[in-house]
Amino acid sequence: MSTPGIPRPLPWTGQDGKPCHLLTDRDDSPLPRPAGQVEALQLRMAAGLLEHARVLIDDPAMDGRQLRLLSAQLSTALQDVLRVAQSRGVRPADADAPSDLGF
Repeated sequence: MSTPGIPRPLPWTGQDGKPCHLLTDRDDSPLPRPAGQVEALQLRMAAGLLEHARVLIDDPAMDGRQLRLLSAQLSTALQDVLRVAQSRGVRPADADAPSDLGF
């Protein structure tokens, strides 16, 4: 039996917002593919939100409530993107990361 590699941070959190990790010595583990799909979705959503934010920020009719909501959404997206970046920095050369991020 081989020793498991470095724990891979997953693109979601567990109970109470605690990070989740994948630790396996199996190349055929069922979790890496869905994790890569969630990462790709999070990155596409962040890119879409960024485009939406650019439009809203330039709109002089935006009020404080709308800007606070936009800030909250951007904060969540940034947190997701940072989690993806951390995960990809820990694992080797994106063997299971989708290449079609759409942006």
